[in-house]
Amino acid sequence: MKKIYRVENLECANCAAKMEREISHLSGVRSASVSFIAQKITLELDEGVDVEADIKKICRKIEPDMRFK
Repeated sequence: MKKIYRVENLECANCAAKMEREISHLSGVRSASVSFIAQKITLELDEGVDVEADIKKICRKIEPDMRFK
């Protein structure tokens, strides 16, 4: 299952790489891509997996001012 999240205020490419690395280690996440330029997070998840709360927690820890659209 593919999920895309649009984000705002992702201001650092290094932060995006950190987010991508941490999100990739979540259970049920097959692949994760965090794009600083496109301001989006693209995930490939196992069917029925809900990691949205975990993703938001990771992202806010690394980039506190980032918002999800």
